[in-house]
Amino acid sequence: MSGTRRLEVRAVRQDDPLAAPLLEELAVEYSTRYERPFEEQYESLTTYPEDRFAPPDGALLVLVEDGTPVAGGAFQRYDADTAELKRIWTSRHHRRRGLGRIVLEELEAEAAQRGYTRIYLTTGWRQPEAVALYLAAGYTALFDPRKPAEEIGPHPFEKHLVRKAASA
Repeated sequence: MSGTRRLEVRAVRQDDPLAAPLLEELAVEYSTRYERPFEEQYESLTTYPEDRFAPPDGALLVLVEDGTPVAGGAFQRYDADTAELKRIWTSRHHRRRGLGRIVLEELEAEAAQRGYTRIYLTTGWRQPEAVALYLAAGYTALFDPRKPAEEIGPHPFEKHLVRKAASA
């Protein structure tokens, strides 16, 4: 990133205008890759119970660069110790810059601050880029990677968070 561009992390609500373009683009991607109607995908993303991604159990984070939302993601409570990541997305105009990895790191840090010790997520069988991202970020595949992706269906992953020692 050039020194003149500023990247900030913002916690937002699902209906925040900063989340809207990312959710719309994600709906386009899902509808294209999985051959489902855009309207169905968009409605599913925007009508999800927004309290699931709100404190104290969840969060929705957006990376903003020079006022423009460029990437984002969310988590919700999966169980008492586990946060489930959802909606991780980088705008098609801002890919190949490591923003997805930044989103993961920010979500992991926020989840750890909330007391979670494990992350769980699933990604679709037609999203090899996401599979590669999670493996590169230290996630463990909870499926047999030797099987064809279509046979597996949703690809589950987990990662145990390392607790940071308290400063003296």
